[in-house]
Parts: sequence; C-alpha cells; structure tokens
Amino acid sequence: MSTEDAKYPESPLNRFHAVIPAGGVGTRLWPLSRAAAPKFLHDLTGSGSTLLRATYDRLEPLAGERVLVVTGEAHRAAVCRQLPEIGDDELVLESEPKDSGAAIGLAAAILYRRDPDTIMGSFAADQVISPDDLFLETVREAIYTAATGKIVTIGIKPTHPSTGFGYIRSGAALNVEGAPNALAVAEFVEKPSQEVANKYVEAGDYVWNAGMFVAPVALMLKHLEANQPELFKGLQEIAEAWDTPQRTEVTSRVWPTLPKIAIDYAVAEPAAEAGDVAVVPGTFRWDDVGDFAAIGRLNNAGDVDEVTVLGEGARVFAENASGVVVSDTKRVIALIGIKDVVIVDTPDALLVTTKEHAQLVKGTVDALKASGDTDVL
Repeated sequence: MSTEDAKYPESPLNRFHAVIPAGGVGTRLWPLSRAAAPKFLHDLTGSGSTLLRATYDRLEPLAGERVLVVTGEAHRAAVCRQLPEIGDDELVLESEPKDSGAAIGLAAAILYRRDPDTIMGSFAADQVISPDDLFLETVREAIYTAATGKIVTIGIKPTHPSTGFGYIRSGAALNVEGAPNALAVAEFVEKPSQEVANKYVEAGDYVWNAGMFVAPVALMLKHLEANQPELFKGLQEIAEAWDTPQRTEVTSRVWPTLPKIAIDYAVAEPAAEAGDVAVVPGTFRWDDVGDFAAIGRLNNAGDVDEVTVLGEGARVFAENASGVVVSDTKRVIALIGIKDVVIVDTPDALLVTTKEHAQLVKGTVDALKASGDTDVL
C-alpha cells in the first residue's frame, strides 16, 4: 500500500486483489513451450525474469501480497519455485484446462466469499509489458472506474492494423474522478480481416483487446450467473468449499463437469450490451509473445550478426545471417547466408522456419498430436 492510499483507507485501491491466470501451452512457441513447460515459465525477453515472475513483480506495487494465481496442477511445483510468496490459499489449481471463464470466474467467486467488496484485476502471466509506471497508472484508473460499478477492460492503442487481436470500440468519456481516460465500451469485435483492421486503426476509436479486466467481483458474478448459470453454479460450489477441508474433494468432483467458455463470451460481451463495461486505453508497450517473430521483436539482436540468440550457453556462429535462435543444447549452430530464420534447438526436437511463417508452428503441433507423437509435446 502506498503512503497516499494509507492516508485514505476508503480508497478503491485498498480493495484491489490481482489475479494471474497462468494457463495455455503457447503452441506457436513449440518446441520451447510445451505442456510441461508452457511459455509463462520461460524468460523470453532475456531480462533474467520469466514472464510469470515479471507479471507478479509488475503488480506488486498495487496489490502487495493480494495476488491469486490460477494454473494447472501439473505446473504447481514450477510456479511455487518462481513465486515462493504464493501460499496454498492463493494458488488455484486446475485439474484440466477449462478456458478463462472458469479460471477467472472461480477466482472471482473465491474472492467474493472472502470479501464481497473486492475489486479484482485479471492479468495473464504470458504478456510482456513496459514501462511498469505507465502500466500501473492505467491499472489505477481502471480500479477507480471499476469502483463506480463497471467491468473495466484495459485496451491497447494499436501500433499497427493487426489481424491477430480482437478490438474494442470505445464510446463517450465517463468523467470518473481519478480516471480521466475512462471511456464507455460501445462494442467488442472479433479478429478482423486486414482491410477491416486498417479501417479500425484509421478510425481512432478502436483499441486492441488484451484480455485484461478489472472489476468488482460482485458485478463479475452477477453477469456470470445471468449468462452462464451452469458454470456459475459449479464455481459457487467450489468457492464455498475453498477455505474448508472439503476443498480437494469438491473441486475434483465439480471442476471436470464445468463448461468451457472464454471470459469474453461469458461475461464481458453480454455486460457490454448491458452498458456495464468501460475501457481505459493503455499507452504502455504490450506484446502477447504469440510466436517466435515476437521474440525477435522483443529482444535486441545479439552480437552475432543480426541474430537474436536466447539460451544459456547457446553456441551460435553467423555470417551474413539474421533471425532468431533459441537453444537449449550445447550444439553449435552455424547460420550462413540466411535471412529471417527461426531455429529452436532442444534435446528432443528441432524447429526450423522463418519469421514470416512463425504463426504456422501451431499446425505442426496439431499434426504431431494427431500422429501420436505426444512425447515431444
């Protein structure tokens, strides 16, 4: 808690509790990211921090120890090693992935039972954000806006007409004290074609949907109950048992029965139609590290020609070459006369592609799964 917040105990900032959903395999980053070691457990920026650790550290000035992490049971040990601050009561383990509706909905239900006045903020563990001060400024505005009875999404001002993100069309200014940039949300729109994306960026009233939400838990649950009653009922049953000895029994029985749905469809979009959603545009740098081309953007090329090299002890030789090399072996990798290459070398799998085709890696993962080669996934 900052000194300023301590002076004003009724500040909405004191009701804030951060939630970090740490899920998803990141199939476009195979073979580095796998089911047992998803991308949020890796340092993909050369900063010395994994994406998960960086997310926790980024939120700490606002949340302090009020952080809930939602992740898979298989990742418990790795998450606890990276975040020793997180106790059992703040670690929500999924026996199987159920999409963001169940993950964020359960976090909201648990926090509501502990304190119904909580304002939660959900921030994915696998995004790269800088600088922290601009991010925190935007989150503060989102908290003040949420306190007026809104589900607030943090939008990212587009740097280019991307077809890889959903967009949010903003409306009128909300004139919220402490949140001068808060706007009403007119609508959520799906990932557009290139032509439509160009129009969105030209229009100026569209931002990227980065999947970051700040909201009163009571309002989140109200919309979840109205739109997904079956999911709401199951999550309530788990939340009621969460801080009791029945946690494990109830969760293992109920969780597998929950429907899969994204939080956008379960809560955000219907809430927007009801006029309950606001957006605070963020001007900080944001990247969801969706493929190896993104790793090239986020890391300055190393001393090896124009090649970005990641990996402790990586041995790379390059001549008249450019691209990205991620090495998890001691094998020497020599690049000669090749441009925009992507090479990922691990002990049991080797990927060779180009930045242009980096998005297609997901198809390889699907093909390996279909052929039964799951030992490398």
